[in-house]
Amino acid sequence: MTQNLTTIGFDADDTLWENEHFYKMTQERFADLLQDFVDGGDLEARLLEAERRNLGQYGFGIKGFVLSMIETAIEVSEERVPAAVISQLIAAGQEMLRHPIELLPQAEEAVKEISENHRVLLITKGDLLDQERKLAQSGLGELFDGVEIVSAKTSGVYRTIFDRHGDGADRAMMVGNSMASDVRPALEAGGWGVFVPHNLTWAVEHAEPPEGHESYHGRYHEIGDLSALGEIVTQIG
Repeated sequence: MTQNLTTIGFDADDTLWENEHFYKMTQERFADLLQDFVDGGDLEARLLEAERRNLGQYGFGIKGFVLSMIETAIEVSEERVPAAVISQLIAAGQEMLRHPIELLPQAEEAVKEISENHRVLLITKGDLLDQERKLAQSGLGELFDGVEIVSAKTSGVYRTIFDRHGDGADRAMMVGNSMASDVRPALEAGGWGVFVPHNLTWAVEHAEPPEGHESYHGRYHEIGDLSALGEIVTQIG
């Protein structure tokens, strides 16, 4: 009997372990440091604007985030920001890079369960060294049949990865907390997409759920947490 689903890809940040929480904490520190120059709400908007603008140059991850904070600090202060503030922003980024991994509930159990009968892949964006560090500290590394750290998650990228590690996108599933990066591109590639919402998701990763689920032939699913993933995989067969 042919297996409909052979390969499962897992996102990393805010799907298997906490990530955005630490960005939010650093942004609060950023607002405190810049409170003499700009209102907190405006600062957040200016930072997001800089992050979007810089993605093409810096990519995803903490280093690009810190550079965007520094750039924003210089802009909103009209180049009057003290060197001591810049130093503290750099220190905050270094602290983020050292922070221990905090696995999300059911993450380890879900990956172990799925790995018993399927190829499992870790497919994540971000800085290579930081993502490798997180994976090593997570204790999940040996469970994955392949790890892909990419600069962007597009339908073409998913097709390439699922061709390389599996039997093609039409027999693969992507699981993650980002509608924009994990779910919609995987569906567009011809695979399944499972959305696992996180209470904190970066604005850049927001997107509308796929319209007309019928167009994806039942390939889109949403679950409250990873404990429900095994049942969906079993149903697909």
